[in-house]
Amino acid sequence: MADPFPREVYVVGAGMTAFGRHEGRRAAELGQEAVRAALHDAGVDYSAVEIAYCGHVLQGTTAGQKVLYGVGMTGIPIFNVENACASGTSALRAAAMAVGSGMVKVALAVGFEAMGRGAIPTRGDERLESVGHVGVPALPALFAGLFLEHSRRYGTTVEQMAMVSVKNRGYGAKNPRAQYHDPVTIDEVLASREVAPPLRLLMCCPTTSGAAAAVLASADVARGTRRPVRIVASVLQSDPALGGGDALAGITEINTRAMRTAYEQAGIGPDQLSCAEVHDCFSIAEIVHYENLGLCARGEGGRFIEQGLARARVRVSTSGGLLAKGHPLGATGVAQVVEAVEQLRGESEERQVPNARVALTHCQGFGGAAGVHIFAA
Repeated sequence: MADPFPREVYVVGAGMTAFGRHEGRRAAELGQEAVRAALHDAGVDYSAVEIAYCGHVLQGTTAGQKVLYGVGMTGIPIFNVENACASGTSALRAAAMAVGSGMVKVALAVGFEAMGRGAIPTRGDERLESVGHVGVPALPALFAGLFLEHSRRYGTTVEQMAMVSVKNRGYGAKNPRAQYHDPVTIDEVLASREVAPPLRLLMCCPTTSGAAAAVLASADVARGTRRPVRIVASVLQSDPALGGGDALAGITEINTRAMRTAYEQAGIGPDQLSCAEVHDCFSIAEIVHYENLGLCARGEGGRFIEQGLARARVRVSTSGGLLAKGHPLGATGVAQVVEAVEQLRGESEERQVPNARVALTHCQGFGGAAGVHIFAA
């Protein structure tokens, strides 16, 4: 495998909180819990960390300092990173760049969010003003439109979307840190409340509170740690000028390009993946990402899940994904890394993918950010 940076980069520690409501707990508390868990997993003290990148979306200014000052005040550079749902992924990418360039030997990436109930706030975002309407939140409306276009072109069905929810809720039932632990049936998904026709409640990820952290290190530091996992691809992309586009353009071009670049960096193809955590904010998103990942041909995502993806060689969203594990905006991208690292270490218990050797994580932030990382045992 190739290297995305001049120097090898390893994840040497990973940790996260349970995801859920966490009523009464502040984001700083959650972040500190995740950071301490990652440091403990790495077997290093916070004093070894030379730089930190903190992903969050709704937590206000210098929220990263509020988290890390409760762990230690060592005077290191602390960067606050906001890139919508890709904030945690962007923080990880920045930490990997710091280690991979040789600037530091140990870096920390942490993502955290404390969220209330209801739809993700989008007020003031002119890109979404024309999408939602009375009683229908903007982001569900956007993805309902995505489904309708995918269905028009390729015949994708509402039942196929429900199958994604069933699969991910099944994985969530086996993940003690997931927000939802109850399996669901296709009939239950289809009978759940309509949010943005034809999207149902159980086809939409919940708002969530939680945090996740990863300690990254150079090869010489990694050799002294428990079970380091190597980063073999690290990609962050933004939108090009598409010249008109369509309902699918925003979720296909940027993500396909990011995936393709990651495969090129790692020197592998999708057939060599063992597992992948993708941005399944809505069930239709995971269907389209099967195609973006190269797991099936364009337009075949619905049939791909219908033909038994849960038994496929490449397992997708084994954490339960955003649909079951939950989606604390700034934490999601780093939490995906926790799942990837644990899979490659053989530590995922009931969710374990047999002989997992290569794992991919992917997160998209609406507005122009898509991040992909590939890890190798």
